[in-house]
Amino acid sequence: MVYVHNLTKRYGNLTAVENLSFQLERGDVLGFLGPNGAGKTTTMRIITGYMPPTKGTVHIEGVDIFDEPLQAKRVIGYLPENPPLYNDMTVMEYLSFVADIKKVGRKEKKSRIFYVMERCGIAEVRRRIIGHLSKGYRQRVGIAQALVNNPSVLILDEPTIGLDPRQIIEIRELIKSLSGDRTVILSTHILPEVTMICSKVIIINHGKIVLEESLQKLSEDMRSAESILLRTRQNGEGVVEKIHALGNVSSVKPGAAGEYIIVPRKGAEVREELSRLAVENDWGLLELRPVTNTLEEVFLKVISSEGN
Repeated sequence: MVYVHNLTKRYGNLTAVENLSFQLERGDVLGFLGPNGAGKTTTMRIITGYMPPTKGTVHIEGVDIFDEPLQAKRVIGYLPENPPLYNDMTVMEYLSFVADIKKVGRKEKKSRIFYVMERCGIAEVRRRIIGHLSKGYRQRVGIAQALVNNPSVLILDEPTIGLDPRQIIEIRELIKSLSGDRTVILSTHILPEVTMICSKVIIINHGKIVLEESLQKLSEDMRSAESILLRTRQNGEGVVEKIHALGNVSSVKPGAAGEYIIVPRKGAEVREELSRLAVENDWGLLELRPVTNTLEEVFLKVISSEGN
């Protein structure tokens, strides 16, 4: 569906993207992550045919985006970080204009425009001037223009940036509803958004992929790597040593008074033993719970590891 191979983009001595390769199938929703300046927007612009690479290839449904750009672009919907809106047009006029640019057939043009307006929740403002709309509605219009040609590949660059919490939820639900038969590439800085919408994650840094994994596998890895928080009334000597003596404990880190972060050995379950140990030693057990790694922690870990 989307095949990216050895993609490289250089600006003089600066390498923005270096040997990037990945493949997406129909129905995949990719969370494309990375710090500012990592090369996300450059990669998305190359995939859409907006700019050429220094080297490498991109195939959309088997079509080379650079050898046959018009054919490949017919199946792509693209929302850049700054939506390409004409603020002096009405919503209806603008979508009609975009449909003509994208060569939507005359017979289906009207029905297609009304469909995307309904789907994106902008039918009620179709006669309003775009420049008079709120940021959230303008973002919806931007998504509608990306959908008007009924693309099989949808590429969204920071679609919720600058929105208020309610607008973010609305746009997030809209994007979620658009997946299924489409392949979606979503660039975002809101990491919880990825866990709610995406099926796959790619993290890039300095133009290189530092992590590529399905969200299911990544979630399983995060759960298997979870630590345990033990909080007790007692904060005396010997507590760390006795926890270590359990055998299935990899490390113990004392925190605030009476708090300990315990990392079990891989695959080990030590909560029952910890509970028994605390009761037998009269430590005054106050809390015992797992501390699951988050996507934010994974993100920071792979970024910092790659930089060292």
